[in-house]
Amino acid sequence: MPFENEYMEQRHQNRLEIEEMGIQPYPVQSKRTHTIAELLSAFTGKSKEELEAEKVEVAIVGRLMLKRDMGKASFVHLQDGSGRIQIYIRKNDVGDAQFNLYKKIDLGDFFAVRGHLFKTRTQELTVYVKELTFLSKAYRPLPEKFHGLTDTETRYRQRYLDLIANPEVKETFQMRSKIIQAVRTFMHDRDYLEVETPMMHPIPGGAAAKPFITHHNTLDMDLYLRIAPELYLKRLIIGGMERVFEINRNFRNEGISKQHNPEFSMMEWYQAYADLRVMMEMTENLIKYVIDQVHDTKMLPYGEHVLNFQVPFVKMTLREAICKYSSHTMEQLNHPEELIEIAKTLNIEDPEKIPYGYLLTEVFEQIAEPHLIQPTFITEYPVEVSPLTKLIPGQDQFVDRFEFYMAGMELANAYSELNDPIDQRARFKDQLEQRERGDDEAQVFDEDFLTAIEHGMPPTGGEGLGIDRLVMILTNSQTIRDVILFPQMRTVD
Repeated sequence: MPFENEYMEQRHQNRLEIEEMGIQPYPVQSKRTHTIAELLSAFTGKSKEELEAEKVEVAIVGRLMLKRDMGKASFVHLQDGSGRIQIYIRKNDVGDAQFNLYKKIDLGDFFAVRGHLFKTRTQELTVYVKELTFLSKAYRPLPEKFHGLTDTETRYRQRYLDLIANPEVKETFQMRSKIIQAVRTFMHDRDYLEVETPMMHPIPGGAAAKPFITHHNTLDMDLYLRIAPELYLKRLIIGGMERVFEINRNFRNEGISKQHNPEFSMMEWYQAYADLRVMMEMTENLIKYVIDQVHDTKMLPYGEHVLNFQVPFVKMTLREAICKYSSHTMEQLNHPEELIEIAKTLNIEDPEKIPYGYLLTEVFEQIAEPHLIQPTFITEYPVEVSPLTKLIPGQDQFVDRFEFYMAGMELANAYSELNDPIDQRARFKDQLEQRERGDDEAQVFDEDFLTAIEHGMPPTGGEGLGIDRLVMILTNSQTIRDVILFPQMRTVD
């Protein structure tokens, strides 16, 4: 078969020569006694003399990462999923046949070795090889040792190379796993039931977002990849499951940025007989609990900032935040005409055509959001942008909702959930009018959900937390692509 370049041709030739030795280049089995990390942990502290006396026999496997050939002997770096160790291969010890096999092993190939541990003159823990077994031939070369893999496009598109070349990347995703495990433990300890709800919906709902559309051939119907699980989780509350949560993927057919990927992970949870205050307390406890599980400090760096989790989280209303980070007054914000003038100074297009609640939210996002560095709850959102949320008692313009911010990013969104079917129907009708005026992110009228809450829904608190953004904060990652193993990329022709 033709190969793309001379490197692949040479590697193929080495494979053929290995086969001529009667060796299978892709065997089924491999055996090891330790991972490399286990060896380093258990024996690095032992002296050269102790290792010589014990003659600890080991069998390890991994990928060839570095060769230093010295005629009839070689020092080699072998890397498995846990770490890297030096091995020493000498022709007089392994014999001609095994040493000839070693010479056909290229950088990136997998092999196994059996031998005993010793320390070199520089006190480096090393495996003295007695036997070598070939495991797998790599046709394409790895990124150059001294240059690594730094091109971001290649890193995200070929994440497997990124993981090989950059150990800190693997550490990020190991941390991600620990964070999600800690989140689950926190929820289970509070008697929440983990559930799974549909990923394909007949009606998109639960968030203001554009859905991906697919088609079910047998049923001959369009379906929508879910933008949020909210309305299904509320059905479970109605059915008597008083505490439920789900960690899963959402899909939104929208832009890609440092904070946005079309496919992303979120946890949503709902608790019967709770409200926004319960959700707020739970959010703060959850964040601090997770930090305790994965870090040994509550002062965490994020970019140029240091986030302080030792103190209570900040709380302010949306309008208070605008006033705090500008010279505008509460009185100005409460008058639509003056809000329009503020919007004009921010170059918001056609503010006269934007409903008051939407405009106030956009002004907040431009003026205040970038300044919300420390953990902050923003409360009292306009009713127009919160169609699934209860009104604050005694008000008709603002709802019982918060968004939670850190490092200028929204991480969570919580409500005292709307459970009045008459009010919910009116809100859906208002959203329908918004869609008819061109807002394709407005909620779709969902008669089936209305039927559900007409059967009675208890007072409920609910929340959605962005898992990817939480991982960004706790790993000091500046883009969401660094915490998603395979972020969405444009295909290569």
